[in-house]
Amino acid sequence: MSPRELAHLFVEAVEKVNPKINAVIEVYFDRIERLGNHAISEGPFAGVPFLMKDIGAGESGRHQESGSRLMKGHVADTDSFLTKLFKKAGLTLLGRTTTPEFALGISTESVLTGATRNPWNLEIMAGGSSGGSAASVAAGILPIAHGSDNGGSIRIPASACGLVGLKPSRGRVTLGPDIGEIWPGMLQEFVLSRTVRDTALMLDAVSGPAPGDPFIITQPVRPFAQEVNAPAERLRIAWTTDSWQPGVTVDSEVVRCVEKVVSECEKAGHELVEASPVFDYEEYLQATCKAWAFGLYVGMDMFGRALGRKVGEETVEPVMLSFYKYSKGLVAADMFITEFVLNKLRRTFGIFFEQYDMLLTPTLIKLPEPLGKYSKMRTDVDYVEYMRLCDETKVFTSAANVTGQPAITLPLGHSQSGLPIGVQLIARFGEEGALIRLASWLEQEMPWRDRLPPVYASR
Repeated sequence: MSPRELAHLFVEAVEKVNPKINAVIEVYFDRIERLGNHAISEGPFAGVPFLMKDIGAGESGRHQESGSRLMKGHVADTDSFLTKLFKKAGLTLLGRTTTPEFALGISTESVLTGATRNPWNLEIMAGGSSGGSAASVAAGILPIAHGSDNGGSIRIPASACGLVGLKPSRGRVTLGPDIGEIWPGMLQEFVLSRTVRDTALMLDAVSGPAPGDPFIITQPVRPFAQEVNAPAERLRIAWTTDSWQPGVTVDSEVVRCVEKVVSECEKAGHELVEASPVFDYEEYLQATCKAWAFGLYVGMDMFGRALGRKVGEETVEPVMLSFYKYSKGLVAADMFITEFVLNKLRRTFGIFFEQYDMLLTPTLIKLPEPLGKYSKMRTDVDYVEYMRLCDETKVFTSAANVTGQPAITLPLGHSQSGLPIGVQLIARFGEEGALIRLASWLEQEMPWRDRLPPVYASR
């Protein structure tokens, strides 16, 4: 097929399902008209339609509004290194997907673009902050889309929508040229997909150091694509279904799904041990809140001035305004204490992973919840209370952002009501290969390929 044929199928899919799910903000019709009518063979994803999340890696000359009225009309002035790598892989960038305002929150809802709905149930959240990309892939608009993950923002929507979501190791995928590290190294960008194979092949296409990156991590001994269906060594896997947030319980259907995965791994000869890192949740929550907020107000003010706007009730949502005010109140000493706490968590996990090859947890400890609960239009919670509320669902995801370890969610179960249940695997730093080997085996043993949501483009 030619890139133009694929692009027109993409447009048909958008027209069919996007009015129901509200995941695609913009389609680049001008680019479609310039596409060729002949098949091309350069790049592993030659001609495949692709959508970019409305924050993070940008494309020169295209809008990037970060889901915020403050940023309405903002245009990226350069291609990020990652954008160039997407293009080099052969992908055809055809539009933008929704994100909550400034990517904060576990549900993709904003005043600027509205609520993104889950193709499995239109009344519930698609997850966040890469919810637009997740809903687009889950609904069959396209097979793969861009995402970013600062506390679970690839894995949360992947779990909610029944997809594969990998957060690579810190430094695996470049954030250049505008960013070296951000939020104490917690942010990584990558994709959401339907298969482990596509995830592995994309990691080969976009990983590796770029000029000026602050550090270079351990590189793989062979392509990640060769790890798919490769024999997995016998692993010592820790697992837990006890929430790291005191007083919060994991949904019984989620527990059963995790226990089923544990059983399958044991049958295959792996050693499964019920164990978990132990740390002070409240100390961790306060530290991550400060890490995400430190200096944020400067960037918001800068973008506001560039677009002729001021940060206030007319330009940002109530929880985001609380975030902004919290950020303005932080001082250098707060960051010193924050780094001390985050380092303590990294050391705790480092010691834990000397005993275990992987940690298996739920991705979300609750089934995807109704729209509105995690809206940042709420006025009854401030920024820290909002993050505590989000942790009641996603507490297992953000630790891997702090430690920099690779983590993947796989759609290994479904609830009685038909909603996807994701299971998370965290590996040692730099060991995406081990994750892919185990994930591809689980994909064969507990396949999800034939599970399609009620809202799906080909129906």
